[in-house]
Amino acid sequence: MSKDYTNEYKKEAVKLSKQIGAQKTTEELDIPKSTLYNWIRAERSGEIDLGRGSRTPKEAQTLAEELQESRKKIKALEKENALLRKERDFLDDASRFFAAGRKK
Repeated sequence: MSKDYTNEYKKEAVKLSKQIGAQKTTEELDIPKSTLYNWIRAERSGEIDLGRGSRTPKEAQTLAEELQESRKKIKALEKENALLRKERDFLDDASRFFAAGRKK
């Protein structure tokens, strides 16, 4: 038989697991390990929001690094996009030039 847990209970369980570890949390709260790990996974994917100040320094650093890496990727993609637009415009101009030469 499966228990229904409130979202608040899930949040508090995940917060507690960050403080004392998942093993101790499952023992303290008498919940199955798989249940807690599912909640932790849901928190990581954004399905459960722990609220402000709930990240550990290591998690915050990881997120900052991920954000910085994403910004670099966006910058590189924007640069590539601009180059591709120039090439496309050049090819459009060239095809119009040669098409106009054939009509004469």
